[in-house]
Amino acid sequence: MASLSSKTALITGCNRGIGKAILEKLASLGCNVICATRNQTPEFEEFTLELSTKFDVSIQHIYFDLTDEESIKTSLNQLIKTKPTIDILINNAGIAYGGIMLMTPLKKIKEVFQVNYFSQILITQYIAKIMTKQKSGVIINMSSVMAMENFAGGSAYAASKAAVATFTRTTANELAPFNIRVNAIAPGLIETEMGDAMDQKTQELFNTRSDFKRRGTPQEVADLIAFLVSDEAKYITGQIIRIDGGM
Repeated sequence: MASLSSKTALITGCNRGIGKAILEKLASLGCNVICATRNQTPEFEEFTLELSTKFDVSIQHIYFDLTDEESIKTSLNQLIKTKPTIDILINNAGIAYGGIMLMTPLKKIKEVFQVNYFSQILITQYIAKIMTKQKSGVIINMSSVMAMENFAGGSAYAASKAAVATFTRTTANELAPFNIRVNAIAPGLIETEMGDAMDQKTQELFNTRSDFKRRGTPQEVADLIAFLVSDEAKYITGQIIRIDGGM
């Protein structure tokens, strides 16, 4: 894997699961990281300090709540005042929800879309302005195989991830003239708290459909993202790349 030395990435939701694995992977490749999380915790700050020392990279923290647009705007405006160089944006943070359409309140569907879709657009708008001035950048969005497969109960989560996929393709087209690449990945069932929260029947269905008959790991997802943000993938844009063990 090519070094990401001197690059800076902003990663949302990187205090656990896939996001934390992405943070570790990029730091190991020499990438500086801006960690965007909802809350400040001593445990995560200690973890990032150890990571920073181990790989001799800069890791800083910003905080905002994806359900609160003003919180996002305030935090990103403060960040922009420092005139940062941001080479990579990874819109990783999201929430899961499963429920039959007739039994799902519209309020819940709006909440899922706010976190998984609308907040991603807002963050991208802010960071893409930095990238267009630089005439370079890479954006990775988090979709899901559930956006492409037929699963009951996906009127909120799966639909939001399908919206992310469309947003990825159109944004890739719009930002290509500025030498900015935009891709999304679509994981299957991954060994995370979100995966554990699925009911046993759904987990078994995912494992049955997978050629490897197992869940993926956050590290396997992080490895794919590390490739996509590197110069080795400089001709890849507008793609929704599945990482699902062959579903």
